[in-house]
Amino acid sequence: MTFTFLFLLALCFSVATRYYLNSRQIQHIAKHRAEVPRDFASKISLADHQKAADYSISKLKLSFIDIIIQTTLLLGFTLLGGLQWLHETLLAYMGPGVAQQIALLISLSLISGVIDIPLAWYRQFKLESRFGFNRMSFGLFISDLIKGTLLSLAIGLPLLWVVLSLMSEAGAYWWFWAWLVWMGFSALMLWLFPTVIAPLFNRFSPLEDLALKERIEALLQRCDFKSQGLFIMDGSKRSAHGNAYFTGMGRAKRIVFFDTLIERLSPSEIEAVLAHELGHFKRHHIRQRLWQSFAFSLAILALLGWVSTQAWFYLGLGVQPEMDGHNAGLALALFSLVLPVFSFFLTPLQSWGSRKHEFEADAFAAEKANAEDLISALVKLYQDNAATLTPDPWYSRFYDSHPPAPIRIMHLQGLQQA
Repeated sequence: MTFTFLFLLALCFSVATRYYLNSRQIQHIAKHRAEVPRDFASKISLADHQKAADYSISKLKLSFIDIIIQTTLLLGFTLLGGLQWLHETLLAYMGPGVAQQIALLISLSLISGVIDIPLAWYRQFKLESRFGFNRMSFGLFISDLIKGTLLSLAIGLPLLWVVLSLMSEAGAYWWFWAWLVWMGFSALMLWLFPTVIAPLFNRFSPLEDLALKERIEALLQRCDFKSQGLFIMDGSKRSAHGNAYFTGMGRAKRIVFFDTLIERLSPSEIEAVLAHELGHFKRHHIRQRLWQSFAFSLAILALLGWVSTQAWFYLGLGVQPEMDGHNAGLALALFSLVLPVFSFFLTPLQSWGSRKHEFEADAFAAEKANAEDLISALVKLYQDNAATLTPDPWYSRFYDSHPPAPIRIMHLQGLQQA
């Protein structure tokens, strides 16, 4: 069938592209493993450079296994009849209706999640441990898994019920009403995340270093940014990686530092890193991404609204629909399975937009703080996170949400000299 051929063509091309780019990245990193790039030679040791190369290559090799598993799972659920069998089995036990459709979607998610557990365990306790990054106990791993599953069910079940009910009862333009629900749900999650969801997984304590607090508050005043508070997150209980971010919306915005970041960077470097994060807000990147997300979700839901009424969509993916019956659950399940295959080709555009925002946030940080401090902080973060300094150019253009280290630091040096 035409759509079956189109789906297989897109799948083969996306898998081939991922394999090709990953292979290029491995070869490029290995080729430059023996020597630290000239601009970093005085700041990063050869041992740290080689650790970053080995860490990056190990992650890429593991991703090959992930590609195989995900592709096999996708074909198993679609053309090999897995979703059809699951649908018929649940239909025989539960009968038609929203409850059966929710059960279908939850079963699909649980099966995928269970299959992913061994790889997630290996990534955390073998790969991350081998390079000294893992600080998570097996008990915490299981606890996070259970909490994440229960939270997903608590949040996802009501949302699924509303969306599936709209698909069945709201007529041809159900997708527009579902979009309004999605926008409201997204706003609710932004509001709840800092104070309700995030504390389920991490402990947040107020920043107690008075000198650092005064320095940061002075920066916030210069940037005209109002925050509900400055907090330290116990990220070290899971990983040695460091980061900083702000979260929430409106007056509920919080600034959060990983404890690993506080331990590693100097006060002036922390100030520069935060100035970069504030740059995303002051340059309206957060708002732009939010509106882009809303526009994209509207387009996606409109597309789902159309394909869910087309028999070729189901038949081309190994499912026998009842076009006069309740296909909402089947349509949503199939759409969620195949959408990543086609949206994969938008990755370079998304990456380009993100890198553009990073340059703009760096420029803001150089204006409100100090470019040299940001450069120094970035070098430490590249070192501590074992991020490669020598990415393949094509891989970087396709995937990287941040500019490569040499280009980013060259840009900051240019701002410093201007």
